[in-house]
Amino acid sequence: MTSSKDTKQSKKPLTLSRPNSLELKKTVETGQVKQSFSHGRSKSVTVEVKRSRTFERGESGRMAEVTTPEPELTEKPEPKQAAPVKKAPAPKKAFKPKPTQDSLTNAEKAKRMQVLAAAREAEEVKRQSAEAERIRQEEDARRKAEIKAEEEARFKADEAERVKQEQEAARIENAKSSMEKAEDEAKAAARATTEARKKREAAERAPERRPARQDKPKPKKKPAAAPTSVGDAIAQELGGRVKQGNKPSFTPKQATDKNQPAGDRRNKGKLTISSATSDNDGRQRSLASVKRRRQKKLQQERGGNRAAPMKVLREVTLPETITVQELGNRMAERATDVIKELMKLGVMATINQTIDADTAELVITELGHTFKRVTDADVEQGILGTDIDEDSAMENRSPVVTIMGHVDHGKTSLLDAIRSADVVRGEAGGITQHIGAYQVNLESGNKITFLDTPGHAAFTEMRLRGATVTDIVVLVVAADDGIMEQTVEAINHAKASSAPIIVAINKMDKPGANADRVKQELLQHELVVEDMGGDVQTVEVSAKNKTGLDKLEEAIMLQAELLELKANPNRTAIGAVIEAKLDKGRGSVATVLVQKGTLNVGDIFVTGSEWGRVRALTNERGQQVKKAGPALPVEVLGLNGTPNAGDDFIVVENDAKAREIAEYREQKKKDLAAAAEGRGSLEQMLAKLKEGQAEELPVIIKADVHGSMEAIATSLQKMNTEEVKVNILHTGVGAINESDITLAQSTGAFVIAFNVRANPQAREMSRRENVDIRYYSIIYNVVDDVKAAMSGMLEPEQREKFLGYAQIREIFNITKTGKIAGCMITEGLVQRGSKVRLLRDNVVIHDGNLKTLRRFKDEVKEVKEGYECGMAFENYSDIQVGDQIECYIIEEIARELD
Repeated sequence: MTSSKDTKQSKKPLTLSRPNSLELKKTVETGQVKQSFSHGRSKSVTVEVKRSRTFERGESGRMAEVTTPEPELTEKPEPKQAAPVKKAPAPKKAFKPKPTQDSLTNAEKAKRMQVLAAAREAEEVKRQSAEAERIRQEEDARRKAEIKAEEEARFKADEAERVKQEQEAARIENAKSSMEKAEDEAKAAARATTEARKKREAAERAPERRPARQDKPKPKKKPAAAPTSVGDAIAQELGGRVKQGNKPSFTPKQATDKNQPAGDRRNKGKLTISSATSDNDGRQRSLASVKRRRQKKLQQERGGNRAAPMKVLREVTLPETITVQELGNRMAERATDVIKELMKLGVMATINQTIDADTAELVITELGHTFKRVTDADVEQGILGTDIDEDSAMENRSPVVTIMGHVDHGKTSLLDAIRSADVVRGEAGGITQHIGAYQVNLESGNKITFLDTPGHAAFTEMRLRGATVTDIVVLVVAADDGIMEQTVEAINHAKASSAPIIVAINKMDKPGANADRVKQELLQHELVVEDMGGDVQTVEVSAKNKTGLDKLEEAIMLQAELLELKANPNRTAIGAVIEAKLDKGRGSVATVLVQKGTLNVGDIFVTGSEWGRVRALTNERGQQVKKAGPALPVEVLGLNGTPNAGDDFIVVENDAKAREIAEYREQKKKDLAAAAEGRGSLEQMLAKLKEGQAEELPVIIKADVHGSMEAIATSLQKMNTEEVKVNILHTGVGAINESDITLAQSTGAFVIAFNVRANPQAREMSRRENVDIRYYSIIYNVVDDVKAAMSGMLEPEQREKFLGYAQIREIFNITKTGKIAGCMITEGLVQRGSKVRLLRDNVVIHDGNLKTLRRFKDEVKEVKEGYECGMAFENYSDIQVGDQIECYIIEEIARELD
């Protein structure tokens, strides 16, 4: 409850000290106080100090505040006596005033004087600190100016020294180009000296800056309990409250770390008004910062003289087609740069589009790189082992011998006699199977590998593929019959393979045997025996009586010694397929003769267009073996298909490589088969010859008698000229057999059959292989057809045929067409598509083609004499009225042999 007396006083109007004005004086002073925490941490906070206010009633009867005068710092003021105030009678409930100075006791006055003295001392300390700070700032400014001047002088000295060094280097390089190495060493020494000097100067400057900060005038140490202002002192004396603020508005030097010099301290925390308005923020550049700035400036100044980084030029492997992104990756260039180069060439391509090899080649050249063109055939590169084997790794190997000859001349009997001489035959229980090739161990310790090539088909295929498997050819000739048809064919095959020939004259046990007749017949086929001063060895043997086999062995080993047959067994295996068949229960089986290296079980191989993994190896005696060395024939199981006789046999590193090679060869085989379908007839061959695709005409001649065969061969050889000639691959007497068709198919020849026919097997094979057989009964027809074929190989003769003249009477300019000459045909005629010459004053000024020929608005084929027409030329428009046009055509006339 409130009394009525209090209510009346509360409703009393509030009056001001002055009429119509309200004044408030500063009652709060702020300052900084340092708070200390654990672990050596400290924090400066802002405090507010409230001072108490004392009011007294003045002479006018109004309440007035009693103020304490601020002490003067320059001279010690005397305490001002307060004016006496009349005491008015106090109301019933009036404000009790504070006692004035006159009413203070002596102890209170002494205490107040001490407080005022302490405040004056604090002001003096602040003034001294400000003076010291000003002196320090001036010292810092002077020192910064000195450092800046020193740096500029040093920069100028360094630049002058650098220019001097560059001039000296240029002079030395122009005068003594041969002393480049010495010059480089001198430059390196100069750079080392400069770096040492810089380091020495930096070391000298470093200690100079530290004492400068130590010599700064230090402010006088303040009393520990001294207040920061007079208001603080009064507040402390009168027991005023201290209020802690949120964050300091500035950081006084009294609140900083004592161990850190004031001049070398960096301002921490947020930006304050005092730090922003102050000329000196207390920061200085460190020595490392000065070094970095100096080095950066030198790099900028010397940046123009430094050489640009060298561009890495690469050799780009370029396939037939490649995408833009892949091309950029192989050159290590950005795809955008590649696209820009393509746009310069007029090719608009995105990053994922494919370009051809020619365009990519131009881009690679423009960007400064080199290229290496590759094709699909490159998948076979390196599979044959192009590395040359060292001589130390080479070992002697057995010779590979092929026995060839005419039927019934004892070839089979001789092979049986040789096999019976095998010393291992009794131990192995005899030869259990015939696999087409076998190795014989003789009593002398020598080993000879024999190949069985019936019909010589595999021999021809191997020669066609460049696989020279046979080292020596043993030609079996019967002593009573002499040289026969297949004997001549065997001689031709042996010559084509460039293998040495040993002639084994068999059937010497017969009464009518005559070895001298055989030697003389060999002369007709350019085989000169040793008895007649040649280099062909002859051995007289008898397969029936098994005589002369040791001499044949000696002849074979002597020839092998002359050939120096060696191979490296410590490498991947390379060989050739002798025979291949599809065996029931075992799958595809191939008889392989290893030429180099060693074939092991588990090897991955490629043969022709087939591939596989070696699952088992079997020798000629049916025994399982783990490996096969050079010149050893074995049967291989594990193929995924049946290869052809004569295919190569190559071991590769993995199945992916084998599959890639096999797929490429399969595609190549399909392309060859498609091309062979169009070869077929002699007329198509003549068309190819007409296109200039051949300079030789390969033929095979078979006749009924030897005289006719020689006559045909002689007549064809007489037609040979410097431009074309007939290449007679083989001549023989008798019917056409499969061997003739095989030879024709491998060489691209056609067969001339004079009064003979092909047997059924040869006819079927010729239809299958698209080999053309021409049957004749008159020798002149043979000569005429071959002459026509050779004439088709000659380049046709070109002859010019005159058509007519035309006179230009008028010239018309037509949009999208150009200039049209309005002409009058004065002589002959003009045909569309003919060639023209433009004559001006009877001088030829242009020779080209007629672009258009019109009468009125219609295109016509020709215009005859006396008619008008319009003509235009291809890529030429410099025509005038009065020019004359000469029209002509070029005729090609076939040439004939004389």
